[in-house]
Amino acid sequence: MKTITKFFAIAIVMLLAVSCASTPSLQKYYIDNQDDENFISLDLPASLVTLKENASPEAKKALESIKKLNVLAFVKNNANEAQYALENKKVNTIIKADKYIELIRVKNKGRNFVIKYEGSESDTSLNELVVYANDKSKGFALIRVLGDNMEPGKILKMVNEIGDIDGDSFKELKDLAKNIN
Repeated sequence: MKTITKFFAIAIVMLLAVSCASTPSLQKYYIDNQDDENFISLDLPASLVTLKENASPEAKKALESIKKLNVLAFVKNNANEAQYALENKKVNTIIKADKYIELIRVKNKGRNFVIKYEGSESDTSLNELVVYANDKSKGFALIRVLGDNMEPGKILKMVNEIGDIDGDSFKELKDLAKNIN
């Protein structure tokens, strides 16, 4: 009887390990690629973002709900086109998972922009938003916006009220944004 119990315990542990390992996650993707020379990786506190002086109370509350931003950007060039195609496919596979609900999608002239969140359509507050921007000629950026009880509608309105973004650590992201435009 002890042998059968041990066998089932080992089988269950192995099954759990296999099922967990087969599901890719954004967090694992970030960790696996943060040191790759083709990527720019930044962890930014929300304190780097400032609102315009006349920002609405709603925008201020939305900013207070954000803790940090994890940015991972792939800068495409002639030498890494094959890796770009592979990495782009990996990201799309991860964010197409049923657990991510689409909030906004924009496609224009080879550029794609999508905002998704983890949860259900009935969720009114979130702890993570995922922003994915892709330009076929320049690369892509994947941004995880992490916080507490973020309200998607208020976050989107807040984006329009962002003033200056401070910090030297943000310079690489600014340069990337210039290249994408």
